[in-house]
Order: sequence, then C-alpha cells, then structure tokens
Amino acid sequence: MNKGIYIANTESQTGKIVVALGVLKLLLSKVSRVGYFRPIISDFPNGKKDNHIETILSYFNLDMDYEEAYGFTISEVVHLKNLGKESVLIDRLIEKYKTLEAKFDVVLVEGSDFESKGVAFEFDLNAEIAKNLSIPALIVSSAHDKEIMDAVSNLDLAVKTYTEKDVTVLAVFMNRVNENDCENMEEELKKVIPSETAIGLIPEVKKLSSPTLQEINNELGGEVLFGEDFMNKRAEKFNIGAMQLRNYLDRVGENCLVITPGDRSDIIMGALQANASANYPSLAGIILTGGITPGKPIMKLIDGLPNVVPIILVDEVTFVAANKIGNVKSKVRAGDTKKIELSIAIFEKYIDTDFALDRFKRFRSNVLTPRMFQYNLVSKAKSKKKHIVLPEGTDPRILEAAVNLVEQNVVDVTLLGNKEDILAKAQENGLKINEDEVTIIDPAKSEYYEDYWKTYYQLRKHKNIPEDYARDTMLDVSFFGTMMVYKGHADGMVSGAAHTTAHTIIPALQFVKTRPGVSTVSSVFFMCLDDHVSVFGDCAVNINPNSDQLAEIAISSAESAIAFGINPKVALLSYSSGTSGSGAEVEKVKEATKKAIALRPDLKIEGPIQYDAAVDASVGKSKMPDSEVAGKANVLIFPDLNTGNNTYKAVQRETNAVAIGPMLQGLNKPVNDLSRGCTVDDIFNTVVITAIQAQDQE
Repeated sequence: MNKGIYIANTESQTGKIVVALGVLKLLLSKVSRVGYFRPIISDFPNGKKDNHIETILSYFNLDMDYEEAYGFTISEVVHLKNLGKESVLIDRLIEKYKTLEAKFDVVLVEGSDFESKGVAFEFDLNAEIAKNLSIPALIVSSAHDKEIMDAVSNLDLAVKTYTEKDVTVLAVFMNRVNENDCENMEEELKKVIPSETAIGLIPEVKKLSSPTLQEINNELGGEVLFGEDFMNKRAEKFNIGAMQLRNYLDRVGENCLVITPGDRSDIIMGALQANASANYPSLAGIILTGGITPGKPIMKLIDGLPNVVPIILVDEVTFVAANKIGNVKSKVRAGDTKKIELSIAIFEKYIDTDFALDRFKRFRSNVLTPRMFQYNLVSKAKSKKKHIVLPEGTDPRILEAAVNLVEQNVVDVTLLGNKEDILAKAQENGLKINEDEVTIIDPAKSEYYEDYWKTYYQLRKHKNIPEDYARDTMLDVSFFGTMMVYKGHADGMVSGAAHTTAHTIIPALQFVKTRPGVSTVSSVFFMCLDDHVSVFGDCAVNINPNSDQLAEIAISSAESAIAFGINPKVALLSYSSGTSGSGAEVEKVKEATKKAIALRPDLKIEGPIQYDAAVDASVGKSKMPDSEVAGKANVLIFPDLNTGNNTYKAVQRETNAVAIGPMLQGLNKPVNDLSRGCTVDDIFNTVVITAIQAQDQE
C-alpha cells in the first residue's frame, strides 16, 4: 500500500472533515498504524489548538503528539512566502511528513481550510505540497448554495490543476448536495471527471450542517439562563418572534431556534408551551435579545418547568443577533462523539470506497521533485555519517557550507589550511566554527605530513620524482586532502571552489586511481527539474570520448543513477534518432550503444537518439515507437564535452533546475570537483553526494 494520501479542499466550508474521518477509519480497517498530518493550519489565539487535529487524535487515539501533526500556521507560511523562502517551507514539510511516514504504515494528510482572508495562493500551495510529498489526492468540494453546473465546474478545475502539477487524483467528493440533485450532479461530473477517478456524492445532512446551541453561544457570547445541560441541541433553522403569538406559532418548526426580544413574555411562554405540547414540534432553544432579562414572575415560572430548552440572553438587538446566528458554521469538534460517529456513518453510507481504495493500494508515484530528491539525499547521508575533507578551508562559501553540514549532523568535516586564518575568515563572515565539531588541519604542521609525503614518493618514484618534490607536493591542500582519502583518514574529498578541475582531479588520478574494470573517469550532474530528476553525463571531464569511453560513461552513469534511487533509462544522444542519420559522430554513438548493451544487457539503453525524442513522450513515440527508453529517458549521455557542458547550463538557466554536481564516477574512492562559481548550496549538495558515494563503496 502507498504510504500517504492528501485530502484537499476546493474552497472553505466543504465539509472536508467528514471525508477525513471516513477515510481514516477506512485506513485503520486495513492497517494498524495510521498517522495524521496537517501541513498548514489556521492561526489560533489564546493558546487554542486546531480542532481537526484534536478531533482526529483523540477520537482515533493515534500514537502522536499535537506538535507532530502540523507543519506551519498560515501566518508563518505568508511570512516565508514574503521572504521568498518557499523552498524552506517545502523542505520542512517534507521532513516532518517523512518522519511520520517512517513511523506509520499510512499517513493521512489534510490540506488547509481556506479560512484566512486574503490568502489567494492556498489552493495552488496545497497542490504543490501534495506534489512534493509524491502522494495522491482526494479533492473535496461543496454544492451548498450553488447551481449544479457551477459546482461541477469548480471541481473540474480543481482536478485539472492537480493533474497539471503531476498529482494523481484518486477520488473527488461533492459534499452537501441537494438530495433532489444527486442524480443530475453525478451525470454532469462523469462528463468531466476522468474515468479512473472515483466520484462520491454526499447529500446535505442537516444534523451535520446545523450548529449546536453551544456553537451559537460561542459566537454570540451570551448568558445561558436555562437549559445548560441541553446546549448540544442543534438548531436546524431559526426565525424571529416579532408578531403576535397566534400568528407566530404556525411558523415554529422542528428543531427551530426562536429569536425574540427579552421583554416578549408572550412569545417566550408560548414557545415553551408549544415545545411541551404533543401538537407542536420540539424547539432547539430560545435567544433573548436586547440584553433584556424577563421579569421575575416569568423567570420564576420558567424555573419551575421540567427539561427547559436552552434560553440564552444576548446584548445584541434582534436583527444583529439573527445575522450572527446565520453566519455560525457548525463544526465537528473533539469530544463530540455523536457528531463524529454521525460523520463517519454518513461517509460509509454514501461512499463506495472499494474503487478508490484499490487505486490507493496500487498507486506508485513517478514524480520525484527536486526538494524530495534533496531530502532523500540528506537522509541517506545522515543514515551512516561519513567524514569529508574540504581542502579550501579559507573560502567563505566552504566555511558556511561546513557549518550547515555540521549543524544538520550530515557529515563529519575536516578543513585544511592555517588554523588562525580559517578562524579569522569565519569570524569575518559572521560564522561560528565549533572546533569540537569541525577538525582543522594545517598540512605543514600535521602529524600525517611525513607519512603522506613518503607514501606519495613511493607511489610516484617510478616517475623519477625526487623526495623534495614529494615533500613540496604534499603541502598542497588538494594533494594532502586526496591522500587523506587514500589513507582512509577521510571517506571523501570535495574541492574546486578556488582551484581548477585539473587541480582537483590530478591527485586522484595519480594515486586513488580508477575502480577495477573502469578505465574512464567521468562525471554526472543530477538535474533536478520541476517534477523529476535526470542524470546528465559527461558534462565536466572528457572532451571528446571515443565509442569505448562513451559506452563506459553510459554504464557508470546508469550505476550512479541506481545508487541514488533512480531507475535508469539511458539515452545516448546524437543529432539523429535510430537509423535516420549518418556521419562520424552518429557512428560513434551507434558503436557506443552496441558496446554498452553488450556489457550491460540488463540495463535499458537506447541510441543514437535526439534529445527531444529521448525526453518527450509524443516525440519519442513518433520517432522510435518500439523503444523502451524513447520519451522516458532519465539518464542522458552526451557525445562530447562541448554538447554536455552547454546543455546542462542551458537547462539549468532556462528552467531554473537545480544542478547537483559534477559528481566524479569511476574512482576507487570519492573525490568530487566544484565549479569556482559554486554557491553554498552547491557545496552542501556535493558533500552530501560524496558521502553517499562513500557509503556505497564500502
């Protein structure tokens, strides 16, 4: 079974809680451990808590604390959005959700309530959250006070919006439908809702939509004069007692709330008598307006009556009180067991859950968003912490990334360089280096120095290098850091923020060397696009690889994809697809494809193929209809460095994709290069993938 499901509103007051309660009970009938999460809740004054969370946790006795069950308040969301920190919002929500996902068999995620005024982005934000959590959605809408076609159009638009964001909609629920409209409503929905999406209709149930006297009094802030034990009675309608009693009594209906000024003793006593009479329906209660308490004889008379309905005194005049009562929205509340059980019973009565549940069991998301990919990387790096050396210890970007990595407990970090210079540079940039958590090594003063230069000399003496050259070379931070990796004093190295690619790679090629069976060191970028992650290779190392090298790059890139949780479909790119073109470059790619398939027949490999045919389903089907890769490729191998380097940069700039890398592949131990224009995030991400490489090479 899939691990999560998202329940979303199309607007406020849809009765989403009814669906949430029903779905949660259904899930608990299939698995034993169900979690509950609300990414965004409303702001509550005076320490009040979210009613949905309290209701769900208490009624189902879920093994969760209140703080675990939500991500942000809506005001916190607005603040982050105003600061341009939407990515922080998504990252934290993924982290909280993933914590629950690890704890429970299934997590029910309930979207925001649309109750905050002026927050127009809530609908899109809920869709974006569902997308980044890679879970399917249930969408709830309301037909209350709407024409059939308006209600249908509203729900149709919601489904299209979620689908466009690559969120699978398992089911839609139209709530509060007029019973007489149910058949027509279902017919119209079937015309626009995809056949694979279940449709559920829940008619208007007055017992659910009608507020209790307690809810009404919470809004009015009145004084309960009588009937305090019956404040859970529901007011299905209300009317104003302003006419003579003989005319008013005919307007009294079942569970009606009487609103009348406090000095209308005739209406008060007549209503109470009607409530007691077998010839009139039962009342919900009486609201006395104007702040006028009935006279003592009337109060004494009422006090002597048995089972008096709630009588509430309010300060507002009749018109204002009636308006406020009309705006009271009934809610399912924690502790209101009868209403909770009624909600579940209604859901079970009207919703055929088999279709949606079957789709939920079979659902597998193909969407891997950049934020989820990065979260998965960091989580994997944390799972078995590695030690990474950063030779460029005085670069402010390196220092900031090191602080972030240590604070998040991702890796152990060693910085190379003069200790005083590193600490001074950190202080200059407002960074605090905790020497208990970050190791600083000056190669010239290190206890390892003599062993390192002697080892280097032994490894390179066949090249006729003198000992003095070995001593001087090992003072270079790139060589010293690489030797730490070679000796096992560090698990990996990341450099290049202030040095050339050659300066980073040459030491690794000299003595770390390539893995058995690998002759070509190459690189990949993880291109985090809007809804998936692609692997681009080689975009940083090999200028013009031959067919053998290209085949090896394709296989290494596929293996890198597998190591990072991506099921590889490999496309070797060219300016023609299949047999449509000719020329030396096309022939090189053809040969490389044949060799790669021969070496790894278990992998899905296609080539030569053009970029559009590799990634666009319609183009791929047109140009190579029998290919398992065309239109679905996620590992893209470029024929030369000129093409690869320019393409990754073009995609990065034009689509705002996050490019993680380059990650070197084929070495015995992980050493990775940075661009001299790298950001702090680039460094952070490269260290993370280096740590994961170290885990996989154990």
